Amino acid sequence: MTFRDAIDLALRNLRQAKLRTALTVLGVSIGIASLAGMVSLGLGLQEQFVGRFTKSAMFDTITVLSPADRPGVMAGGLRGRGPGRGGARTPEKPRPPLDDAALRAFAALAQVKEVYPNVRTVVELKYGQFAEPFVVSGVAMSARNEAAFQTFAHGGFFTNETDNACLLTLDAAKRVTDRDPKELVGRQITLTWAATVPGADGEPPSDSSLQVRQVDAPYTVVGIVEREPGPPTPVSNYSGVMIPLAKARTMNAIDVGSLQALRAPAQKQYASATVKVTRAQFTQDVENRIRDMGFNAVSLNDALTGAKRAFIILDIVLSLIGSIALAVSSLGIVNTMVMSILERTREIGIMKAIGGSDGDIRRIFLVEASVIGGMGGVAGVVLGWVVGRVINFGANLYIQSQGGPTGNLFSLPIWLVAGAIGFAFVVSLMAGSYPAARAARLDPIQALRHD
Repeated sequence: MTFRDAIDLALRNLRQAKLRTALTVLGVSIGIASLAGMVSLGLGLQEQFVGRFTKSAMFDTITVLSPADRPGVMAGGLRGRGPGRGGARTPEKPRPPLDDAALRAFAALAQVKEVYPNVRTVVELKYGQFAEPFVVSGVAMSARNEAAFQTFAHGGFFTNETDNACLLTLDAAKRVTDRDPKELVGRQITLTWAATVPGADGEPPSDSSLQVRQVDAPYTVVGIVEREPGPPTPVSNYSGVMIPLAKARTMNAIDVGSLQALRAPAQKQYASATVKVTRAQFTQDVENRIRDMGFNAVSLNDALTGAKRAFIILDIVLSLIGSIALAVSSLGIVNTMVMSILERTREIGIMKAIGGSDGDIRRIFLVEASVIGGMGGVAGVVLGWVVGRVINFGANLYIQSQGGPTGNLFSLPIWLVAGAIGFAFVVSLMAGSYPAARAARLDPIQALRHD
């Protein structure tokens, strides 16, 4: 018997029991739809989560923090052992300062595109009768091309880094004026802050002669940025008031998060700095090298790595849940094949009597099982896609009514389609193995006597 003959006989047998075949295919399709739907839900949620991070355009950005003071570090870089140990001291390597020299060292690293300090200070914003404290932050001119600064509620980005220009978030603008925030664009506000007074020849004063003076400066509002919901974006890392970074560095104001200005150090130190790499795939490598230099470094890549692990576990759990229905449907295949053997016992005996081998009989039943699995796999993928679209439509309607962002909660890539169909095929072959072996072991004489 040729393989073509086995296929013809298998298809003929399936056509003779159309209802039973259709119900078995339906069972397989429901199992595959459940499996594919669960996995596609996990993939959709992962794509939504990762996609929102990706839109933030910060995967190429590393935030460097000044090393925290280690407990027990004594003056001169010595660590006390503590009571009960003789008071011996162990030399401790002094922590490096996050200053301009450190920024130049970061910029010299391979694959680094840009380095700048994160300057934030407290100011008083005055506009008409309004006067409230705000945190102002410096924004690098390179941020113009970042996603968060490509769309403004009103106005636009800085034209240069020398003008006294500022950006406001929409929330801050609504606090400043009771009218339409759009009216603030082009208007002047006054920023007031406390600045340190340089010593002789521009050197910072010593701790004993530290002087602070009040500075009032007019700034023109050139744009209003609307914060987007979701994961951190370049805007959400800034404060309600933003000015060009070059202007922020010349303010000589007290940096938020660092009291270095109050201590009047010999060289300006920063609480944090931003390092941008040429391509996102180099982020982890550069981050590790910065840590080797003694600094704390963090990036979105760190958070995303943990999130991906969580989604892998979620996908596994969803796959196991979806496989339950497929396991039940495989039992339906076994039942169908066993019933087919009982109905065709005499036919099997005739085939063996005229020269059919055990392998030929086994092949016929395996082909029947594989056809059921293939048809069920294709139908299951289609069913899973349709059900996913319906659920996604209903979920988006509810999310939109609650004011949340809509998205595609189900993702069905080509590899998942092919994998689901192939998995259905394999499961069907496994389910049909026992009935096929049972049919092949039938004694032809006993089979011919079967009524």
